[in-house]
Amino acid sequence: MKIIAAYAYSSGARGLICLALLGLSACSSLQPPPRPLVYDFGPGATTPQPANRMAPLPPLALAGVQATGALDSTAVLYRLAYSDAQQLRPYAQARWSMPPAELLRQRLREHLGQHRAVLNPADGVLAVGPVLTLRVDLDEFSQLFATDQQSTGLLRLRATLGQPGARGEKLVAQRSFVVQRASASPDAAGGVRALTEAADAAIEDIEQWVQQTAQAAPGG
Repeated sequence: MKIIAAYAYSSGARGLICLALLGLSACSSLQPPPRPLVYDFGPGATTPQPANRMAPLPPLALAGVQATGALDSTAVLYRLAYSDAQQLRPYAQARWSMPPAELLRQRLREHLGQHRAVLNPADGVLAVGPVLTLRVDLDEFSQLFATDQQSTGLLRLRATLGQPGARGEKLVAQRSFVVQRASASPDAAGGVRALTEAADAAIEDIEQWVQQTAQAAPGG
């Protein structure tokens, strides 16, 4: 009888343990998945801008930044150059606050606006005298892994300067920019920081190119 009782107790204990494990599994399946981390390019300028908005450089019209279909989303993308560099992969638990093209235009407008008036062609605001229009096409914006531990933020874009005329817009100049910045860590956070640094460096290059081109253009 003792043996039978002991066996019954052991079976009952195992049953309770199984029920408890099933309950824990059910509870865990009902919990919502973790929300992805949301990134942008940071707060930008943290010092107040001068009250007088009359900038020393001539005004510039900034059109929308266009992006390829793969970049027209909020996914944080990466490539494995050591495995299959042609495949774009999204991080599951990270995303941008808006598509990279919109983030880039916002940052570019903020940076250029520190030295000149930046107009939006869609607003219909006219400036005195000829105004160049800057258009940007974003072709690559991803974290590129050379190995499983080493990666860079890779940005590739094409900038075009045009001048409106009676017969349409005239091409003034066009240039491609390729910028890479090393990632501090082989993850989404490291990729985001590297891509932000690459974007800021590309914007600096674009600003210098615009100034040089505008000075060399007729009427500049």
